[in-house]
Amino acid sequence: MADPAFTNTPEETAEEALSPGFVRSVVDAVDRADAAQARELVLPLRPADLAELFELLRNDEREDLVRMLGTDLNPEVLSELDESVRDHVIELLDPKDIAAALTEMDSDDAVYLLEDMDEAEQRLILEQLPATERAALEQSLDYPEYSAGRLMQRELVAVPPFWDVGQTIDYMREADELPDEFYEIFVVDAAYKPMGTVPLSRVMRTKRPIKVSEIMETEQTLIPVTMDQEDVALQFSKYDLISAAVVDEAGRLVGVITVDDIVEVISEEAAEDIRLLAGVGEEAISDSVFQTTRSRFPWLFVNLFTAVIAASVIALFDAAIEQMVALAVLMPIVASMGGNAGTQTMTVTVRALATRDLVNFNARRTILREFLVGIVNGALFAVLLGCLVFLVFGNLSLGGVIAAAVLINFIAACLAGILIPLGLDKIGVDPAVSSAVFVTTTTDVIGFFSFLGLAALVLFY
Repeated sequence: MADPAFTNTPEETAEEALSPGFVRSVVDAVDRADAAQARELVLPLRPADLAELFELLRNDEREDLVRMLGTDLNPEVLSELDESVRDHVIELLDPKDIAAALTEMDSDDAVYLLEDMDEAEQRLILEQLPATERAALEQSLDYPEYSAGRLMQRELVAVPPFWDVGQTIDYMREADELPDEFYEIFVVDAAYKPMGTVPLSRVMRTKRPIKVSEIMETEQTLIPVTMDQEDVALQFSKYDLISAAVVDEAGRLVGVITVDDIVEVISEEAAEDIRLLAGVGEEAISDSVFQTTRSRFPWLFVNLFTAVIAASVIALFDAAIEQMVALAVLMPIVASMGGNAGTQTMTVTVRALATRDLVNFNARRTILREFLVGIVNGALFAVLLGCLVFLVFGNLSLGGVIAAAVLINFIAACLAGILIPLGLDKIGVDPAVSSAVFVTTTTDVIGFFSFLGLAALVLFY
């Protein structure tokens, strides 16, 4: 029997459901090959919790647990898994089982599951599906990756404007191909073009004889099927949408996007920006050592060349450093302070570009603001460091040199932190991918050059 302390109940939070004690109980059951115990512990979990459990397990433990669950594995779990873990789980399943799982999913989840598979694997699974479902999924997969067409679900409720509320309610009760959950009813004309929407709550509060056209809202946000998912997320955020109609090139209703899908997009885009700023690509915590190394190596390799550039600047002033060892002690401070200031500006700028808060209209004003911030912060830290260096080394000129260098590097860092991402965005390069390398190189080079150059001029000539 399962330990009652680890039995999942509806009242439990996700954190309680996957407590360390619970996870250890599952691992122990798997290690003992006690399928009955493992199933009793795991089957009550909600799909998202079971997916998280799979991601916590080692590959061999995951394989054993999948086999123990067999056909009782909830198909919704597959759409909740990280890509690398999902690929591993799919490899353990029979194509017929995967096809059966797809038929139980909403179309958007089915597309999400299929889109990362290679073409041969996709074809093998699609061949197991009924013709109508296969055709719908193939059409969705034909849309560009990360587009509204990939994100939308095809199951929706659409009615003509001349229906009354009673007809609409009866239709929703009797129709088989409706989504499990929906928030709005779409009103369409004879060409299946959206005319408006009716919130489900309004339908339920309106008397049966009232026409749908009398209670519908004509103002709506239509999403082109080819719109990038990041732009879709901005539309939802800007207009506080719960759901939105997706239309094709002819303006016909082809699907709907709901807020739960957008929450995932926002989370994915934010996580992607953070990873790219750090130069780790699409790395996930569940990736293997080889995958993680491969993901991180390219940007570390690029950083090697930028470090060489910074080192070459230092080499220009080797004679000055030999004469005053204090320069070698102090120069990392100048570069480090500038690097941090540049990173702050760059992070805010990249995020503002992603959310469309920074556009051509306010770019000049924002650049001026960062320039002034660089002057103010630079001046404050210049005075602080200048006084500190004077007190430690007893050299007023050296204190003045580091103060001037800090001020120069702060200004350069703040300008680089905004101008580099803006420039990359202007030429069509994702600023989240490349900004960090260029900003860091700029602050290192200017920091070393300004400090050592001023020291050579003021202290030795």
